[in-house]
Amino acid sequence: MFTALKSLATLTVLIAAFASNSVLASDRISWSAVLEKARGQTVYFNAWGGAQNINDYIAWAGETVERRHGVKVVHVKLEDTANAVSKVVAEKAAGIEAGGSIDLIWINGENFASMKHQGLLQPAGWAQQLPNWRYVDWRNKPTITMDFTTPTDGQESPWGMAKMVFFHDTARGGDMPDSFLELVAWAKANPGRFTYPAPPDFIGSSFLKQALLEMAEHPSALSSAPTDEEFERVVAPLFAALDGMHPHLWRSARTFPKNKEALRQLLADNEIDIAFAFSPAEASNAIANGELPDTVRSFTFSAGTLGNTHFVTIPFNATAREGALVFANFLISPEAQLRKQDPAVWGDPTVLDMAALSGQDRQAFAELDLGIATLRPEELGPTLNEPHASWMTRLEGEWMRRYGVAN
Repeated sequence: MFTALKSLATLTVLIAAFASNSVLASDRISWSAVLEKARGQTVYFNAWGGAQNINDYIAWAGETVERRHGVKVVHVKLEDTANAVSKVVAEKAAGIEAGGSIDLIWINGENFASMKHQGLLQPAGWAQQLPNWRYVDWRNKPTITMDFTTPTDGQESPWGMAKMVFFHDTARGGDMPDSFLELVAWAKANPGRFTYPAPPDFIGSSFLKQALLEMAEHPSALSSAPTDEEFERVVAPLFAALDGMHPHLWRSARTFPKNKEALRQLLADNEIDIAFAFSPAEASNAIANGELPDTVRSFTFSAGTLGNTHFVTIPFNATAREGALVFANFLISPEAQLRKQDPAVWGDPTVLDMAALSGQDRQAFAELDLGIATLRPEELGPTLNEPHASWMTRLEGEWMRRYGVAN
């Protein structure tokens, strides 16, 4: 299996070489030369460290790359990706143009946009020149090339997908809503049986963005930062719908759950009937861990739900630039992506195009047990792209002004 990896060193795919001044050189060398220069390097990978299963996966990937290519990977565990961005900003301000302390960052959204805007990344195009890029489904997954409305321009390499899914206990019966407005009507017809986490919790804010994308008369307006007048006009229908919905929520919206774990517990305790998360494997993982009954199933809205891609990127002054390339390339290999999608390991959806894989690798993905409550990729429905990052900040502020309560 994974014959592409076995012949990696002999690939003739060309990739831009990193020069000693931390800028991609104009000359081009073979991937085997990149592998040779990477051997013996240590890659300091700054990545969120808040989930043990993800930490274990990163450790496995690092051990595999070290064994095969002599590249050591050190996982620098972050509480907030913005801390890594701040460190690179500080190094640039201090004139550290090479020999930086960070070689690779797990990133997306406003953090990527900030680094790109400030010139803190390696030059454009390196991601598409990775040998395993040929497997990436950039044609059918637009969030791979457009990160929260910011063009990626090959300055970050995709690692995994995220998508909003809802789930409910089928043992309790009842038809599920198929849109935000249907959910509003459902909540009114089933008082006390729905709620959502209070922003600025990530899942609560994502719910607001999902609703806004559905309610906006012209969704294209969400692709750039709004003026004050535009913001008030665009969000007016959303908050009118929430005003009508809130009296019918759990505890009449006098309080809200703090996060997705608290929301999931309310479903487990039969206090609500619908929960949601930003991972298609969320319900299956909870069932496997004994946190939800095995009658829980996932669903999405037929017109689409919010989704995005998470990436890895290389700072402009990275020390182990070749090693970072080698590790980024491994992360988009069929082998690494298959293991990552296994719910027993992580359950993170793949960025790969099944049609681009070998028959053997395609079969391995098809046979992967995603879990009893996990929708297969073709069942997840359309992906709604993230609005410009500024919308989330303003949405959270307006929500707090209108509904902020002590939990």
